[in-house]
Amino acid sequence: MDNSLPPADELVLVDRELARLDARRSQLLARRAWLLRVLHAPAAPGAVPAAAPWPRPPVADSTPRSAQNVLLTLGGTLLTIAAVAFTLVSWGSMGIGGRAAVLFAVTSAALAAPVALLRRSLVSTAEAVAALGLALMVLDAYALHRVALAGTDGLGYAAVAAAVLAGAWTAYGSVLPRLRTPLPVAVAAGQLPLPLGVLAGGGGPAAFAWAALVTAAADGAVLLWARPSSVRLTAAVGAVLLGGWALLTGGWLSLTAPWSGAPLLLAGAAVALAVALRVPALAVAASVVAGLATVTALGGVLRSAVPQDWTVPGYVLCGLALAAVWRLPAGSPAPADGSPAPAGVRLPAGVRLGLAGAGAGVVGTGLLWTLPPVAAGLLGPLARTTEVWSGEHSEPVLAAYPATAVLVLAVAAGVLAALPLLWARCGALALLWALLTALPVSLGLPYAATLALQLLTGAAALTYAVRPGPLTRGLRPAETPEGPGGPEAAAERPTSPPTVAAAPPAGAWPAWVPARPRPSAHGAEPGAVLGWIAYAAGLASAVSAVALALDVRAATFTALGVLLALLTGVAVLGAGPRRVVAACGAVLTATGLVWATTAAGDVEAHWTALALLLVPAGTAAVGAKARPVALPVEVTGAVVALPAFGLAASRPAFLALALALGGVIAAATALRPERRAFASWTAAVLFLAATWVRLAAWEVTTPEAYTLPVTVPALVVGFLRRRRDPGVSSWTAYGPGLAATLLPSLCAAWTDPEWPRPLALGAAALVVTLLGARFRLQALLVLGGSVLALDGLHELAPYVVQVVGALPRWLPPALAGLLLLAVGATYEQRLRDARRLRDRVARMR
Repeated sequence: MDNSLPPADELVLVDRELARLDARRSQLLARRAWLLRVLHAPAAPGAVPAAAPWPRPPVADSTPRSAQNVLLTLGGTLLTIAAVAFTLVSWGSMGIGGRAAVLFAVTSAALAAPVALLRRSLVSTAEAVAALGLALMVLDAYALHRVALAGTDGLGYAAVAAAVLAGAWTAYGSVLPRLRTPLPVAVAAGQLPLPLGVLAGGGGPAAFAWAALVTAAADGAVLLWARPSSVRLTAAVGAVLLGGWALLTGGWLSLTAPWSGAPLLLAGAAVALAVALRVPALAVAASVVAGLATVTALGGVLRSAVPQDWTVPGYVLCGLALAAVWRLPAGSPAPADGSPAPAGVRLPAGVRLGLAGAGAGVVGTGLLWTLPPVAAGLLGPLARTTEVWSGEHSEPVLAAYPATAVLVLAVAAGVLAALPLLWARCGALALLWALLTALPVSLGLPYAATLALQLLTGAAALTYAVRPGPLTRGLRPAETPEGPGGPEAAAERPTSPPTVAAAPPAGAWPAWVPARPRPSAHGAEPGAVLGWIAYAAGLASAVSAVALALDVRAATFTALGVLLALLTGVAVLGAGPRRVVAACGAVLTATGLVWATTAAGDVEAHWTALALLLVPAGTAAVGAKARPVALPVEVTGAVVALPAFGLAASRPAFLALALALGGVIAAATALRPERRAFASWTAAVLFLAATWVRLAAWEVTTPEAYTLPVTVPALVVGFLRRRRDPGVSSWTAYGPGLAATLLPSLCAAWTDPEWPRPLALGAAALVVTLLGARFRLQALLVLGGSVLALDGLHELAPYVVQVVGALPRWLPPALAGLLLLAVGATYEQRLRDARRLRDRVARMR
């Protein structure tokens, strides 16, 4: 090896290079240690790790902590299974000393091991071993009963063992507070001693319910004073299950033995109320339970002392008394830490809400009990089983129903009427109407009294709808001027503005805003809301009264007359939509009176048709004066004319007369400028239809002899009018004249087997069509083209039928499919063509 440097110099150079390499290695090792710490340290929320110069290792499927918990859980489970197998299988192969030694040693080791493990901060391992120790204690108790106490009662021993284990586990968990398992398990074990002890002593359902209630009360105490969340959750579950069982048993006893169930229910209510006062989060729910239990207890006692018909009213009265708690002053809940409450603390709002809600729920359930007589009184007359005017009455839908139902309705209506709230007054009004509707069914009133009461109910409701009465007095909106929460909440708000004026959230009521009234939550005035409720109730009662009055002829006229007067009064004195509906109802009632009059006189159907035309004639006259309700009244009258034409259809001469009279009414309506456009066309159609019917009745085969003398002067008049006013539409000028001849001729051509008439009609229609296209007249083009097409179709129809019959059956569907494909492929183009055609026709006059 040829070296250019002396050995001494080269040695110095090599030593320097080795020192540099050692320094670089130290630097890389430090970098490696830092990277390992970064990779295994938990990431902070939102932190982004720095980019590493080397690729990161793959992410693990599970964290070391979760893997450790799984392994510990599996290990503890396997050890528990082994202990159970040993106790059940291998126990008999050992002597009494060996058994005791093995159990004591294994259990002691399992319970002592967590102490050492916790000192080494092995919490998860300590939890697993402690769980094994708790399971071994259960096995110890079982083994002790099998070996030493086999003659004792099983349920009694289980109760004692559960109490001992609960106490031992409580002490063990208190000594080792870092363990999370012993205390919840102790609470779970504490649910068993009293119920099992009652069963062991031969106690009945009541004794078992009391034991469950006492245990639930203890759970409530644990819930109030325990700190760990797992212990509180376990206690809450136990309280709900055992307390619910106790209350259900108390409810069952209140039906079978009220004096035995009432103390149990009242005690349960006291426990629930104590929880509500101490735990604000559960105040509403616990108060509801307390309220329902109280009402069930007191209602059961009342039920045993009153007749059966008074059972539901008794519960309703108890519910109303409980709902009155809402009137008590509100306050803040008692301190949760058990410290003495300050003087003057009032009932918390959550407790008030829960108790009042429970009472209101009971009252609502009682009101549901009153619905059958209300429905029978309202809908019973519609379920007719007898002939009209037969003088016989249908059997009542409810043969027997307690008369106390109306008492429940009366009491509830009175209570709601006393509240100065809109929703309460609305409910009171509805309940008052329900009371009057149910009264005939509940009291079994005779026919005349029932009809009179229904008419009076309808009259009173409709009168109230026009002029709302006392229920609107003293009414305040749903949100009081003091803001949300009422005057109590307003008194607790600060009067001075805060130092920092922050914008309140949407919908909030800032404390610094001065008190001011707010509009009703219903978006309308109280009188309007109450008026609509009364209006709907009045119409329902009126319809029911008319249906009931159909049993007797005189009653029918009386009911219809009273209803006509009421609806007319509402239409005259009312306002808004109620006025319109009343006016339309008055027209229908007048129609019923006319029909009833003709039926009473045994008038034939075609004369009845002419009589019914008095209604649209009257509506046309009324429409000319009563402008606010003119249009709906006239439309209702026009609808009434349709059954009139149908009744006259059996006699063509009378049908023609009825159509002509309808045309006269429409022509008279057309004298008013605002109705001229539609009414004139209606009159023309009716006159034309009357002409056709008359010609058909005369068996005329040449209608042109009667229509052409009308068509020619009509076209001349239309031509002269368009010369004076070029803006007049061609439909107005030429439409009636052309239709008078073309349409009857088309009908005659379709029934004419000869060829001259279709040929002459086709030629005339072609001329009219060409004139319409030449002078850009829409009426001529549309009418002429339509008649020409229909006339041509009539002439070609026989040949088309022959051709179709000669074709194979598969060919028409195939041709239809090809047509659809062609249209679909050129859909956009066809659509544009149709739009252009529509625009061109629309531009014509």
